[in-house]
Amino acid sequence: MEKLVGSVQSEVALVEKETFAPILVYRGEHIESTHQLHVAVVNNEGELLYSYGNPSRLTFPRSSMKPFQAIPLIETGTADRFQYSPAEISLSCASHSGEVFHREAVLTILNKIGLEEEALQCGTHIPRDMESYKQLIREGKELTPVFSNCSGKHSGMLATAVHMNEDVLTYREIDHPIQQRILEAIESICEVPKEQIQLSVDGCGVPVHQLPLTHVALGFARLAKPNGVVEANHAAALERIRNAMVQYPEMVGGTDRFDTDLMRVFTGRVVAKAGAEAVQCIGLVEEGIGIALKVEDGCQGHKCCSNGSVKTAWTWRRASI
Repeated sequence: MEKLVGSVQSEVALVEKETFAPILVYRGEHIESTHQLHVAVVNNEGELLYSYGNPSRLTFPRSSMKPFQAIPLIETGTADRFQYSPAEISLSCASHSGEVFHREAVLTILNKIGLEEEALQCGTHIPRDMESYKQLIREGKELTPVFSNCSGKHSGMLATAVHMNEDVLTYREIDHPIQQRILEAIESICEVPKEQIQLSVDGCGVPVHQLPLTHVALGFARLAKPNGVVEANHAAALERIRNAMVQYPEMVGGTDRFDTDLMRVFTGRVVAKAGAEAVQCIGLVEEGIGIALKVEDGCQGHKCCSNGSVKTAWTWRRASI
């Protein structure tokens, strides 16, 4: 087993240019498409257990980082002050489908913190849940920010700003205390110095963090099993966030969503969170193992079959040790 390297630059340099067999998509007997896959499987002590492609690929995990973006919600006491339920904590980590129960939960949070829906700066989009969209059209209503898949995360950031008496108008900015707390938590848990974390803007307007895939997997290994490997305050927050996600998986995604279905089937043994541009992260709770996957071309359609191959490879490897 290979220990992760501390320096991001040196770690990326470890991987020479190699050719790895891609995922092949056939139409009949003929290859129609190919998709290059990168995988890192890491335990919560930072050992690389299995890899495919370039495990150190610098990656924007996108929404896969939402559980870590929820850490200040817990550590500042915000969730306790506003009596967040486990379902509402789970929603703060969500890329939800915009179903009725998602939207109602976001509005409940906003009501608890004394803000209107207009305070959400996540923008809006057509909900993934088509029945909700059809109902919106039938009723002649407009799309509002609560339909955004990121509205749970944004309501959590607003709640933290209200609790800490911080500006609610600039909560998306990187120099806002909320975003700095998130950056520091990622630095500590994923073991990447914040000076080496490249930043950009996510689709919902908040900062998004670029990390080597191995360190993303490390984060999920520690989300799965944090005790003894991270600072006590982070461990308590990660435990609470993970428990909420696996207890209320429908809040993380929704009907017919991979994350939701996977966590529901494994009943507390797996925590999962997808990200845009074909990122998928999984934490194995009992083992304290994190799996981070990136499809090079960003093709979302092959993420789930890729996870099947990762699970198979890891099961085989564990059985062979």
